[in-house]
Amino acid sequence: MRKVIKSEEGESLDIELGADLLRENERIAEENKKFLKEHGVIAIDVMGSVGSGKTTLIEKLVQRLKGKYKLAALDGDLNTTIDADLIGRHGVESIQINTGKECHLDANLVRKALKEMDLDDIDLIFIENVGNLICPSDFALGSSKRIVVISVTEGPYMVLKHPLTFARADLVVINKIDLAGAMGVDPLEKDAKKVKPEVKVVKTCLKAGKGVDEVIKALDLPSLLK
Repeated sequence: MRKVIKSEEGESLDIELGADLLRENERIAEENKKFLKEHGVIAIDVMGSVGSGKTTLIEKLVQRLKGKYKLAALDGDLNTTIDADLIGRHGVESIQINTGKECHLDANLVRKALKEMDLDDIDLIFIENVGNLICPSDFALGSSKRIVVISVTEGPYMVLKHPLTFARADLVVINKIDLAGAMGVDPLEKDAKKVKPEVKVVKTCLKAGKGVDEVIKALDLPSLLK
């Protein structure tokens, strides 16, 4: 049976977007980060729209890294276990977190999922957030780094329309660059740098596996896991 963490009635932190709510989420996120550090585990939050390539990126990273690190994944979605099943087929623990009607993961749901895992047997956890570019940016989860995946098929203005998400990212992955010409879209690196000049940007064609090694290099995992 696939493990599924569900948001129960009255439990989700997303009751209203007020200062108290965000402060409480931040507190739990810091607890998550401390909890992970105590077990020597690094978590990476992967954000992006539906269809941008989040799941494919995590699959490719798992394929490349599972011989080097002990990996696991948490997969956020409103419903189904599709993403957890796709990642789990590569031989790593993958827990689905179903948020019901909520458009993002929060620190409380991640905490519930972490308690279901043997963290002493894990080095690195990929957390796939719910698919959109708005809500997840407000809710820290306790991760060490945040990746935003964007596809050129989403149009030329996606970065500038969602500046907060990109301002809070450590790495921007621009996917499906092989389609940039057909879509008439510049690969969006300039916009990402305009929002956050110091952000790392990697261009990929994930279906073909192009750019995955560059993503791994940009994450600088040895320095995170030392």
